[in-house]
Amino acid sequence: MPPPTLSLRQLNRTLLARQLLLQRQNLDCAGAIEALGGMQSQIPNPPYIGLWTRLSGFSKPQLTAALETRAVARAPWIRSTLHLVTADDHQRFQAVIQPALARGLRSFFGARAKGLDIERLIAIAKPYLEAKEPAIGELRDKLQEHQPDEDKQAMAYAVRSYLPLVQVPPSGAWGLGTRATYTTAESWLGAAAPSDLAALFRRYLAAFGPADVMDFQTWTGMTSLKSRLREALSTLVVYRDESGRALYDLPDQPTLDEDLPAPIRFLPEYDNILIGHKDRRRILPEAHRRKVFVSAGRVLGSVIIDGFVAAIWKVEREKERVTLRVTLFEERTADVLEKIEVEGLALARFIEEDAAAHRVEFTGPA
Repeated sequence: MPPPTLSLRQLNRTLLARQLLLQRQNLDCAGAIEALGGMQSQIPNPPYIGLWTRLSGFSKPQLTAALETRAVARAPWIRSTLHLVTADDHQRFQAVIQPALARGLRSFFGARAKGLDIERLIAIAKPYLEAKEPAIGELRDKLQEHQPDEDKQAMAYAVRSYLPLVQVPPSGAWGLGTRATYTTAESWLGAAAPSDLAALFRRYLAAFGPADVMDFQTWTGMTSLKSRLREALSTLVVYRDESGRALYDLPDQPTLDEDLPAPIRFLPEYDNILIGHKDRRRILPEAHRRKVFVSAGRVLGSVIIDGFVAAIWKVEREKERVTLRVTLFEERTADVLEKIEVEGLALARFIEEDAAAHRVEFTGPA
């Protein structure tokens, strides 16, 4: 019997549910971040917005507390990108994704990283990081004291790539910008736990499935994984998408009806739901991709309308007045605009809670 075929809208509704976007959930921060497979966090504020849009009663101090109590860490993670990840997941999966971090070093620095003595750099950096909790700039200077003829940026990135690091709070907390201090994951979170690639693939499917191995590779930044996952694939449910591509899923995970209503949801910059698949059409129509993915790798804040990204947004503040500006990609009915305005006003108050006045303005279609 051939595998069942899932429509694009079935994949959309299933993804929204697994990414906690069909209805707000009663989860703590660590539970939500685990369910999401981590949250991209190049800059501190977007994960706070991402949790606000997914959780009931979320407030900024909840995530800050999760960082301070070490339930959640901000660390170099999948795709060599800063993420928020639970302490358990970090220590369980860091060794699995380490080859992708090493690949990032080669990609970013090329010849500048060739010939670096990684063991020597780690021997210098580890005690310094654990004793001083320095900023990356300070680590660069320390490494250059010992290795004056090497590229200090490449040396620091090599340490970041081969020695598991985490940022020390208040790094990563709301409103603190991008300056950060680091220590080793071992000293901050404890000993690493054993795991394997198949376990990470199952965690990915729970958050982003049904999906194929190429989607998983896009999410992790890793390559050539299908042969390594062959045994795991044999234990999974198989579907087809409308183009006939095989998609894998966990046996105990449901797929959802395409007619389920999807609420208005505001996504922050860099939300992983937009980066979790090679083929992003299940959430972002191809016609709109370049409106969301813009220059220098930036991913704009976006709005989900009827399940799919259909607008972008930004907040502007002038003294005590805050405007959340929504740029629509298509004309919308008055009823839809009213729902966007209600959700947008709530978000504006969350972001700029000390302002005296908040409003939503529409522009577009773009």
